[in-house]
Amino acid sequence: MDIGRLRALREFADRGSVTAAARALNCTPSAVSQQLRALQAEVGLPLTEPAGRGLRLTDAGQALVIRADEVLAVLDRAEAELDIYRRAPRGRVRLAIFPSAALLMLPGLLRRVAQFDGLDVDVRDVDMTPPEVPALVADFDIVVAHRDEHAEPFPADRLEVVHLLREPLDVAFPSDHPLASGGDVGLAELARERWISVDVGFPVDDVLRSLAVRTGIRPRIVQRINDFRITEALVAAGLGIALLPRYTMDVESGRLTRRPLSSIRAGRHVEAVLRTGASGRPAVSTVLSCLRSEVAAAVEGGPR
Repeated sequence: MDIGRLRALREFADRGSVTAAARALNCTPSAVSQQLRALQAEVGLPLTEPAGRGLRLTDAGQALVIRADEVLAVLDRAEAELDIYRRAPRGRVRLAIFPSAALLMLPGLLRRVAQFDGLDVDVRDVDMTPPEVPALVADFDIVVAHRDEHAEPFPADRLEVVHLLREPLDVAFPSDHPLASGGDVGLAELARERWISVDVGFPVDDVLRSLAVRTGIRPRIVQRINDFRITEALVAAGLGIALLPRYTMDVESGRLTRRPLSSIRAGRHVEAVLRTGASGRPAVSTVLSCLRSEVAAAVEGGPR
């Protein structure tokens, strides 16, 4: 089977439309359609079928996409082996990272990567929900994503997932709040508090909702703010409390106090998500190694 046609099929599967696949491949939609028709004729089975005004993959098409991933991964490994003979990782790695993870690890990561001549990282901060991650993988070599620890893992059939850390989520109080001092705090103590959460579908809100399901105590959410630094300012001003990630919460200024939740685990998994076989590229593998090292250093030096 023609490699170019397999690439067209994979891009169509990843992006959901012929037009989006054409943009990714820098060609016209008609060229992508021709590639898909040619591949269909080559295998002798229908690979797409009408769906509304567009197309979707048939069962045979979905099966072939998985094999296409394997074939293209082998080609990536072959290219990676040639890179190894150059003795150093070289090239440009595209990285998408959600904002609070960028706050935790991005400065140190870029300092580490700068030690490698010829290796560059293009970074984009993306406020992503878990369902958006597979589509982002189509555009980036590495996507640093997060999900509620009780949520389903990212699908492993076409993705490689590298665990970076489990980050606890603690309750943030203004420093003069009656509950600001002490050890762990129970949800029952917080039943009458006003909460500042994030948009529906983002992991921190997923954690609050899962806590409500397991405890029967539904938090009263008064604001939804995705920027944790804004949330910290609102909490410090006494406008509510919030569930915030432990390692980036600003407690050094004295404006906030954090307390872990008692008798219940609240946290998020931070993971690097890649296309299958992408970590075989020395450049990508090196950036992943730098990510792991920076996470370890940041957590070790962060609050306990």
